[in-house]
Amino acid sequence: MRVTEFAKAGHLTTLISSFLYLTVHCMIWVLLGNLTIFIAQDFDLSASQQGALAAAPILTGSVLRVPVGFLADRFGAKRISAALQTLALLPLLGGWLVADGAVSVMIIGLLLGVAGASFAVAIPLTSRWYPALHQGLANGIVGAGNVGTVFAAFLAPPLAEAAGWRQVFGIALFPALLIVAISRRFAKEYPRSDAPQRWSGYMKVVTEGDCWYFCLFYAITFGGFVGLASFLAVLFYDQYGLSRVMAGNMAALCVLSGSLFRPVGGYLADRVGGVKLLSIVLGAIGVLTIGMGLLPSLSVMIVLLFLSMAAMGLGSGALFQVIPQRFRNEVGIATGIVGAVGGLGGFVLPLLLGLVKDLTDSYRPGLWLVALVVLGAVVALQAVQARWQASWLRPSIRVRG
Repeated sequence: MRVTEFAKAGHLTTLISSFLYLTVHCMIWVLLGNLTIFIAQDFDLSASQQGALAAAPILTGSVLRVPVGFLADRFGAKRISAALQTLALLPLLGGWLVADGAVSVMIIGLLLGVAGASFAVAIPLTSRWYPALHQGLANGIVGAGNVGTVFAAFLAPPLAEAAGWRQVFGIALFPALLIVAISRRFAKEYPRSDAPQRWSGYMKVVTEGDCWYFCLFYAITFGGFVGLASFLAVLFYDQYGLSRVMAGNMAALCVLSGSLFRPVGGYLADRVGGVKLLSIVLGAIGVLTIGMGLLPSLSVMIVLLFLSMAAMGLGSGALFQVIPQRFRNEVGIATGIVGAVGGLGGFVLPLLLGLVKDLTDSYRPGLWLVALVVLGAVVALQAVQARWQASWLRPSIRVRG
């Protein structure tokens, strides 16, 4: 596939602005998780409380994706994204000017979930411009906005060290306002000829078993990615005794791989088939997580996390190459549902690791429980793969072998 062919296939400025929008809002979404080790010292939080704080934005961001996906299909993804971009400014103002205790910070964290709902509009806004041949790469490029989590992990700790964690929320207002202007100027709504679906039509997606398989797989790939992105600084600080800034740097290094490999996953899925690629990366994630559960030396743990998050990025890219094939007329709501339920994996992960650490004084049981779930998903994918190949997978990208 030639780059020029891809560039002419869709709407380039919408693609770029959607990528930038997702980048900034991913940064905002996990900002609190990367400030948790600073906030914990101010308010004397336990490991489970830190996990809950890091997970709060992921919870609301995941839940909001369903109504946001519906609204994007009904009223236009650009219009709904503009509303979300405006609403995301409020918790940033609150964190900067109002946060004065654990309860108020938790409320601000829940409100930051508005930024996490951006997936349910950024993906449909772009994907409708591109034919099936380029869906994987187009959605992968937009999904690479996950790199915003790297910026949060890399920039938030040193800024908090220098100016205080409250000031970081104020600083984040600048890119948040900039993306409002960029999206307004460069993003364009696809001129749909079909009438928007009714709510009853969207709810039909929920009754499809394939939708829930996608949710499970996305809970592992994207949910695992965003959950670790929110919690890795805590893990490095607590388990390996790194400084708060160095813990953020190591977290950023690991998170970077997941962000960079998401568009690669989309591209490879276009070439070899999303289902085939997904089956490979899920197995890799399961094995790597077992290794992480051994709590090896810091250098080995970083390698395992880097590879695991790279596999999660590949899997996320592959999955969003598959979803538009299965739900061609309901891509917005399907994206919202899968993003919501899948994203809940990112909510459960830091909560689980923090709770298990408090109960057992070790992260090992929690990591091995995650590995067990992942390996179960591999078995589930093998069970449905033949049916998918025989029914709705396009012949040109069916699983081979």
